[in-house]
Amino acid sequence: VNKDQLLAVLQRHIGADNGITAAQLALQLGVDKRQVRHLITELRMGGAAVCGHPKSGYFMAATPDDVERTCQFLRSRALHSLTLESRLRNITLPDLLGQMRLKT
Repeated sequence: VNKDQLLAVLQRHIGADNGITAAQLALQLGVDKRQVRHLITELRMGGAAVCGHPKSGYFMAATPDDVERTCQFLRSRALHSLTLESRLRNITLPDLLGQMRLKT
């Protein structure tokens, strides 16, 4: 299974009201959910407007608002992870982000 096969399935799921879960995608494609998430990442890295949220599943964007809501969800999840990292390192989130900027 490759990202083009996943994209072909997702093309039948346009808009949040037509989302499909990772479990359903995995079943259709004959892979596990981890592989589905990996392929979703590949598609997104290639510029495909693959949207998703735990409540709606994965879908192709029908509107710019679909993309915006997905980006807000991804940012929130990323900030939560960075907050956890800052707590583990016992530094503030701004300090962690400042350190990340210095390393790039």
